[in-house]
Order: sequence, then C-alpha cells, then structure tokens
Amino acid sequence: MRLSRPLRLASLTALAAVGLSITGLAGFRLADQAYPPPLPETLTVSAEVADRDGALLRAFATPDGRWRLPTSEAQVDQNFVSMLIAYEDKRFYEHKGVDLQALLRAAGQLVVHGRIVSGGSTLSMQLARLIEPRQNRSLSAKAKQIFRAIQIEERLSKREILQRYLTLAPYGGNLEGVRAASLAWFGKEPKRLSLSESALLVALPQLPEKRRPDRFTDNARAARDRVLQRMVEDGQLGEDEAARASAEPIPTRRLALPSFAPHVTEAALRNTPAPYTVTLRRSVQAALEAVARDSARKLGDRLSVALLLADARTGDILGSVGSADFFDHSRSGAIDMTRAVRSPGSTLKPFIYGLAFEQGLVAQETLVEDRPSDFHGYRPRNFDMGYQGDVSVRQALQLSLNVPAIRLLDTVGPARLMARFAQAGVTLRLPPDEAPGLAIGLGGVGITLRDLVQLYTGLSNGGPAKALHDGSERELPVPLASADVLDERAAWQIADILSGVTPPKGAAPRGLAYKTGTSYGYRDAWSVGFDGRYVLGVWVGRPDGSAVPGLSGYESAAPILFEAFAKSGLPAIALPRPPSGAFRPARNELPVTLQRFDADDNGLVSVARTEPAPRIVFPPEGTHVEAGGDGPPLVLKLQGGRAPFRWLANGQPFGETARRRTATWAPDGTGFATLTVVDAAGRAASVKVFVE
Repeated sequence: MRLSRPLRLASLTALAAVGLSITGLAGFRLADQAYPPPLPETLTVSAEVADRDGALLRAFATPDGRWRLPTSEAQVDQNFVSMLIAYEDKRFYEHKGVDLQALLRAAGQLVVHGRIVSGGSTLSMQLARLIEPRQNRSLSAKAKQIFRAIQIEERLSKREILQRYLTLAPYGGNLEGVRAASLAWFGKEPKRLSLSESALLVALPQLPEKRRPDRFTDNARAARDRVLQRMVEDGQLGEDEAARASAEPIPTRRLALPSFAPHVTEAALRNTPAPYTVTLRRSVQAALEAVARDSARKLGDRLSVALLLADARTGDILGSVGSADFFDHSRSGAIDMTRAVRSPGSTLKPFIYGLAFEQGLVAQETLVEDRPSDFHGYRPRNFDMGYQGDVSVRQALQLSLNVPAIRLLDTVGPARLMARFAQAGVTLRLPPDEAPGLAIGLGGVGITLRDLVQLYTGLSNGGPAKALHDGSERELPVPLASADVLDERAAWQIADILSGVTPPKGAAPRGLAYKTGTSYGYRDAWSVGFDGRYVLGVWVGRPDGSAVPGLSGYESAAPILFEAFAKSGLPAIALPRPPSGAFRPARNELPVTLQRFDADDNGLVSVARTEPAPRIVFPPEGTHVEAGGDGPPLVLKLQGGRAPFRWLANGQPFGETARRRTATWAPDGTGFATLTVVDAAGRAASVKVFVE
C-alpha cells in the first residue's frame, strides 16, 4: 500500500530524528560493530604517471573500467568547494552526518510543491550512497543511508569525507570524481575551473546521466544555471557575475584524458613503485609527439618516427617518442623505436674524427684524400658514388664522405673507438663472434637511438657524456666512472665543424650542431643535433627493417630535427666556447706535418708520434708579469711536444714557427692573457698569466 505524502513526510522526519539521536544509544555501538560500513582504508583509483613538474602525463582506467582520479581539496578551485558545500550541505562542518534542518526543509517543500524541490542528504549521506549503492528508493534505504552516514562521521574527518566525495562523485559514463570530470569536460585540472565550470560540476552528480553535457546539453545548462541562481540567493555571487557565468557555453563533447608518452608511462607502471613520476616535461613531450605524428603522415604509409630529447648536463630525458602513433598497427606503433637496435649509418663518424684530433693526427684544415681506396680488402664508397679528391677534414666531416672517415678509423683503430664508446656507457652490438672492423664507421654495427643520444651528450658538454634516464627504470643508472667520450679540445673541434653543416631547406636557424646518417639499404634515416645543453635524436624508418627507397638522413630526418627543436619550447643555448688551447688555424698556419694526412700501407701515420705532449714550464700558471715597454721580452719555455712549434697569445699567432723549445713574447697591454703552444701533431698546452 502506497503511503500518503503527509505520512511519508512524517516517516522521513522521524527517521531524521532517530538518526540524530541514535549516536546516544548504546544500541548504536552494537549495530555499528555488527554492520560496519564498507569503508576501505584506501580507494581503488586510476594509476597516474606524472612528469617532472607534477603534470599528468597519462592516467590508466581502474580494473572495472572507471576513470577515477584521486582528488584532494587542495587540487580543486576553492570557488568549487565553497559552491559545493553551499549547494549540497550548508552545515557540513557542523552536523554529525545528518542535517535535521535540511530534512525538514525538504519535507516542507515536498508538501507545498507536491514534488521534490531540494534534497535533504548531506555529503556524508551521499558518500554513503556512493560506497554502497542503493537498489531502490525507499524509507528503509534512506534509513540505512542515515545509519551509514553516522558511521562514516565516526570514522573519517570532515576533510577525509570531502576528499572521498571529490574522488567518487559520478559525472556521467565512466567518469568518477571532480578531477576526471574536469579533465574530460574542460581539458584542464580542477584547480583552474571558472565559475561556470564549477557550477556545472556541482550540478552533474545529482543526475549524472540525464545531465551529461555531450548528450543532454540543455539539461546540463539548466542545472548549471540553477546552481548559479542559488549562489545569488545565498549572497555568494552577484547578479552580474552569475549572468556572465551563465553566458559561457556548455561543453558538447567529452575529451580524452591525457595520454602522453605511452611507452615510457607503461614502463614506469611495470618497473617502479607508486607514485609514478618520470623525468619528461609534458609540454616538450606533447610537442614532440605532434611533430612525429605529422611527419610520419607526410612521409608515407608504414613509416614511423622516433624522437628522444635529453638534457646533456643532467642526463634527464625530457621527451621520448617511441613511435609516430602508439595505436597505429600499420606503423607498429607499440614498438618503442628509441630502444630498438638499428644501424646508425654515418652518425658515428664525428667520434672517429674526434679521436684523430685527440691524437694530433689532423687539424680542421688538414687535407685528406677522398679517392677510391682499398683498406685490406674493404673498399668503401661514398653515398653518391662520387669522390671529391683532396678535401679538408672539416669538409670531409660536413659532407659525410666515407673514404676519409675510414682512412682515419684505420689509423686510430676500431677497437679504440669501441673502447671509447664503452667508456661513455654505450656498448655497440656487433654480429656474433665478430671483432670490431672498419665497417663500424659506416654503420656496420647496432645501436639504439637512446645510446646514440647519450654519446652526443659528450659533444654538447665538451667531452663528458651523461648516462640517460627517464625515471621508468627500476633503478637509476650507475654514474659513469670515466665518462669522457672525447677530450675537451677534440669535442670542441667536432662541435665547431658540425655547427657549420647547412640546415635543411626551410629550417629555422637555431645555432645547432648536427649530423645525419642513412643505413645501408635505405632502412634507417637518422639525425642527431645539439646545442650547449640539449641533445635531440631522430630516427625514421619501418620498424620491420624493410627498405624505403629514397629515405635519407638529410632529406627525411634532419627537417624533423629542426622542427622538433623549434616546437619544443626549450630555449636555445649557445654551444660551448673554445677551451684553452683550442682554435682553428688556417691551412697556411699549420705545421708541415698537419698540412696533409698521409698514412703508409700499414695504416700508420708516416710521422712517428712517440713524444709526450707539449707542456709550458715557464711562465707557470697564474704568474704576474710586467708589460713589455722598453724592458726585455718575456722568455717562454716548454717541454715535450714535436717540433716545429707555433705560439699564440690570446688566440693570435706571434713570432715564427720554430723548432726551438724557447720563444719570446712582448705583451701589448695589461690584464689577463692566455699563452698557447701548438706542436706539429696539433697538441696544445696553455697557461694564463696576468700582465701588470
């Protein structure tokens, strides 16, 4: 038999009175122990991976398919919290679970209007309904809800109750909690909600499906406006302010929650404990993903793009894109190509030249032959099948000529190159049981994009390489014991040469040094660039390793490199200044032994290199000396080195190239001055003195 309205009202009021007085009954304790609330200590929520600044990179649905992000009061705009309490539970901080005044008001409105005008449920009662959904609307269900609300108040603080409501409130579909709703309906964190947005999110949980903005826009708008009007009636908003908020549009589509860096975030979830935080920067990651996606679309079907950007000073990976589109099966998007082992093409050549600079074999303007050559049965050819004849070392590296690189590698030794890479924390992959050979200089070896970028951090840093990490590893990388990939002067020489490589057509100038590479058979295109702080590597190709006719590092990967740097939002940092003793002499200033690189049939440079490096023994470092004037010039003395010697003051040559280990210098001014000597092998030594 259906109860009449007055009887139902009387029953509801009686239930409220019982609910408020029950805390004083001894029976409540017995009932509380017999029927504890289903109140877990922790909620099952979506896993989140955050970037270095705490911004959400990616959220994962709960096992039951819900987007339920944990939300605290501090994470939500204060206007929303004030509006929620004023609209749903005005005496939230005063009652113990049940608000008798609100129940009486709701009952009176029911009698007067013949319909429910406002509810009498507190936030604690609503939380009780969220953790234990009722099967139907009945007096017994309401009584149970009141009982549970009082139990909740006994166990949780007001702050904890509010936090659970903010996390569990329904917002349509599989959205739960105000943070998930704010991201899905407005694309922003709830800390930045406007008044209009706050009012809509206050209204939605009452009828989340019937007020879904994407399906029932008019219902959502009307519900939002009722909340705003209530705030005006309560004196919390002015009429004009509410009118402006009402004029704002209602969102008509649901947005996807952030889903950046899928390869890195999934690895973090597998390998590291919560809370999951990685070194990426979301703005950088978003920009790189957009560049990769757009570039792959332009390049053609089945092609993918991988990018990795690192801070060379710290080793932090700021952006890591493993594929053009994680969900694109035609491009094998699930494969993380930053960790795939591929042929590097010509991208290792800078380190061959660097070792040659270290050993004093060449200077930038040293001539080297680019002609058909036979290296113990190995006959390298240039990419365009042509030859340039005599070229400078600078030109040979900038043009990425193959024969000059192999001439130098044959002299410095493939094993030494591999050892230097290992010193910088990178182990190249050779075919089983194969010793390092000359082919590694042209890509006959395996390396990952991540390891390649790690090597190039040494060029950006002026020698020391940094072990890369993104925070998804179970353990931090072990610091490199001896991390110099090249010495400081050699690293500067290479960076100086690569900074002169012509940018791809249409690229915005940025002051980058960069190198490209194309693997044998047009399977991989590479470009790695750096400035004084950041290193970015690009790989283009098909994950299955099939050939792509026309693919090349300069045409396919280099434009992506420059675009990605430009859109990363990172500041351009100048390349390192030349270290003491490093300079670029003209060809006519070179010692005779450095004017041309020439090796005998055994691959050895024809001039022996057994002397120790030069060392200035007078004046010692930091000495105060008197300016020349009418007095005698300062006598300079050195030990070691190979004659003839060239002396420089502040980078400018003075005197004649000589074989003697003494020289004289007349200062032309006061202040600090750097004296440098360069021997026939290109090795240099410097001291800084103060001229008074």
